[in-house]
Amino acid sequence: MNDANMIDPIQQIKEDIRELQSELAERKAALPAHSVQPHQLMVIEDLEDEISMKQEVLNALEKSGES
Repeated sequence: MNDANMIDPIQQIKEDIRELQSELAERKAALPAHSVQPHQLMVIEDLEDEISMKQEVLNALEKSGES
């Protein structure tokens, strides 16, 4: 595989984070004002956790690139 076909991991993670944040915003907007179901909150928490993990990986990659 040549370099032109390789996806920059930092750019890929940034795109993943943008997509997850968009999905999170949609999920939050879809919450009813009353009678929120536990599974709805669990999905939101899972998305928030995944965003946090990807953000940590991104920060580590960016930091290692500065050295």
